[in-house]
Amino acid sequence: MQAAMNELEIPILSEEGLSIPFEERRQWQRMWIVDPLDGTKEFIKRNGEFTVNIALAERGVPTMGVIYVPVTGTLYFADTRLGAFKIDNAQGIMADGMAELTQLIPKAARLPVPQNQGRPFTVMGSRSHATPELKAYVDAIREEHPGALFIPAGSSLKICRVAEGFADIYPRLGPTMEWDTAAGQAIATASGAKVVRHDDGSPLTYNKPELLNPWFIVKR
Repeated sequence: MQAAMNELEIPILSEEGLSIPFEERRQWQRMWIVDPLDGTKEFIKRNGEFTVNIALAERGVPTMGVIYVPVTGTLYFADTRLGAFKIDNAQGIMADGMAELTQLIPKAARLPVPQNQGRPFTVMGSRSHATPELKAYVDAIREEHPGALFIPAGSSLKICRVAEGFADIYPRLGPTMEWDTAAGQAIATASGAKVVRHDDGSPLTYNKPELLNPWFIVKR
């Protein structure tokens, strides 16, 4: 995968590139942001909730994203100009390597998918990184939406659930890195959802001097 990406001569940011100085990175107008294993704790637990995340960011904004769930073969992908999509049982597509977006769209369901209007307000949260702040946030939501559901999940699947329309909000009140969120943000944004900072409501940005994300909210 990385070899194919290198052929495009676009620099790659990942955890392995954490030591790349910002003075070098700041020249990158376009960049891949890659997490080859998002959800390490879920991988160790063998619960299947880990993903491969790839995003293309332009001037600090994720414009394309791919999230693949190896255990289920589910593929999420998006271009913010064309929309967000999901393919179930995409193992064959992934085995063939990188495919043209226009080839994938006819095989995919557009996000968000139609939902039962009667479902309860649904909150996604981290399965392995719960915090007291998250509990307080969910308690406040339940005051506003009695009967609200809280569903824990691992990795970037939480963002995907909001992008699909199966959940209404995912508050991340804990640390994440840019490669944890870039692909999910592209998919969520292309689906009509928002990924914003918890403190001021502005969109998350990328290739910052500090690669640690602020707390954020994904919401429909």
